[in-house]
Amino acid sequence: MDKSFQVLVEGLHQKYMALTSMPHVSVDTAPADTPTGGVYLFSEHGIPLYAGRTKRKIRDRLKNHVCTSDDCPFAWRLAREATGMMPSYRKEGSRSQLLKNPVFKKQYENAKKRIRKMEVRYVGEDNPLKQALLEIYVAVVSMAKHNDFDTH
Repeated sequence: MDKSFQVLVEGLHQKYMALTSMPHVSVDTAPADTPTGGVYLFSEHGIPLYAGRTKRKIRDRLKNHVCTSDDCPFAWRLAREATGMMPSYRKEGSRSQLLKNPVFKKQYENAKKRIRKMEVRYVGEDNPLKQALLEIYVAVVSMAKHNDFDTH
């Protein structure tokens, strides 16, 4: 393995262990002093569902997953799963069209309520390259159901 890459992957497992060993919080109980920059993992009943990363304060990013915005990616995934309505780059099936569908809109809002109740664990990492690799590592090792890293 190239040494410059090896430097980036060293310590991934230790960071993962720090994340998984911390007592869980929720979106609403995450402390104000969360790290700036890091990786987080949403779980439900102990089952890992979604790993994400941010360069901002982790608490702020967690709150964005349940805000009033129409751009909460994890909530979109959960709503699509619940309704079977998949995304499209065409007008039909686009985000704006899905939000006009009352069934989808209700599932989207329900998903944000569900996320608010989920267990969250996190670990700080401010180096963008290490953070990107750590997100992948956490998603793969935890088998987080809603991370696929596919291009769209």
